[in-house]
Amino acid sequence: MIFSEPIVNSVTWVTSLTHGLQPTLLATATEAENAPIVLTGVLLSLVVIYLASKIGGELSRMMDLPPVLGELLGGVVVGASALHLVVFPDSGAIASDSLIMTILQFINNLTPDSVTSIFQSQSEAISILAELGVIILLFEIGLESDLKELTKVGYQAAVVAFVGVTVPFAAGTAGLMFFFHTPAIPAIFAGAALTATSIGITSKVLSELGQLKSREGQIIVGAAVIDDILGIIVLAVVASLAKTGEVDVFNVIYLIVSATVFLIGSILLGKFFNQSFVAVANKLQTRGNLVIPAFIFAFFMAFLGNAIHLEAILGAFAAGLVLDETDKRKELDQQVKPIADILVPIFFVTVGAKVDLGVLNPIVPENREGLIIATFLIVVAIIGKVVTGWSVFGQAGINRLAVGVGMIPRGEVGLVFAGIGAASGVLDKPLQAAMIIMVILTTFLAPPLLRFAFKQSVEPQETIEPADVIG
Repeated sequence: MIFSEPIVNSVTWVTSLTHGLQPTLLATATEAENAPIVLTGVLLSLVVIYLASKIGGELSRMMDLPPVLGELLGGVVVGASALHLVVFPDSGAIASDSLIMTILQFINNLTPDSVTSIFQSQSEAISILAELGVIILLFEIGLESDLKELTKVGYQAAVVAFVGVTVPFAAGTAGLMFFFHTPAIPAIFAGAALTATSIGITSKVLSELGQLKSREGQIIVGAAVIDDILGIIVLAVVASLAKTGEVDVFNVIYLIVSATVFLIGSILLGKFFNQSFVAVANKLQTRGNLVIPAFIFAFFMAFLGNAIHLEAILGAFAAGLVLDETDKRKELDQQVKPIADILVPIFFVTVGAKVDLGVLNPIVPENREGLIIATFLIVVAIIGKVVTGWSVFGQAGINRLAVGVGMIPRGEVGLVFAGIGAASGVLDKPLQAAMIIMVILTTFLAPPLLRFAFKQSVEPQETIEPADVIG
């Protein structure tokens, strides 16, 4: 029998479709089988994360250091640097590097392919929980901030942020090109990483020190928010350079306009939204009548931030600022805290877990060059942010050292820069290692330095000018 061409094509299409579906169906079936094991891995990871968080936080408190530093160090211990209990594929780890995956493989007699699939799924789940943690942290910080005070120091925060971006970027880029003969694009990428400020880490330390609502605290938080926006714009520029050698001007303009409209629009929204929010909360009669609408608003604002290519944390922070003006703020703040206590530690421990202290090993030849470059980057990273405190003007009795030190930690933001640079192939191994070392040390040095800076100013001013300390 001779088939006509349309029929032959149809049979071929159906056959190829059937063959194509078989691996897909098998993969889906395998994923369904592995789902309970993925959950087991997530639960075991959370046990490790919470233990590291509490032990680290308590030890840090006993040594009169901010607990967040203990959480970060707890993450380092259980992460890629030591115990390998909590590791992530985006940091270069594979399934066999994870001790938790080894345990699951032994218990369930898993194939290597299944272990890899489970490792990726489990890591994604923990990463999502960590992202939720930092979103809730910034929402909580927004609630604890004072919008009126923040707007009062808004111009000061903008100046601090601008100086904190331009000085380290210019010094880092020029220094790498002049002293180390680094090519232009890698030098620009490393200089861009120096502009970052981790608003999550800084704001958490300020909250723990009781300085979040001080003038210094409000300037630091405001500057860190603006710094984050400027960092996104800088990252867009250097990413364009890395890919094409040219800057996408339209994308940069879009980011500037969208960021400005988003933040100003969020602040203006507060004046109209507050009464409606309270009215809705009062009409609801079931559990969560206040906290659920608040999280709906916070997550929606975080979604908007992501949708316009900004950061979800900026949207969550803006939502907190808006709800800070409502009559229900204190009650809402108390209801948000237990949720933050559950999710925020996941973020800090995972930040620490992704840090690989192996880059500090001078025995490795590549690390030696990296350590020399890192020394330069660390000096620029610290001085480039500390000088921002002296850009504050018109503020009598302001603690300029505290403002500058508060801008130092690069945290997860710096790791994002290093990760994108490595993925693009722009950075060689020594420069990549140097950037990671800079991120590690600035992240861990900032909390104790910030406490020291505030102690230096609080003790004498408590007896002379207490009003200035309170702000």
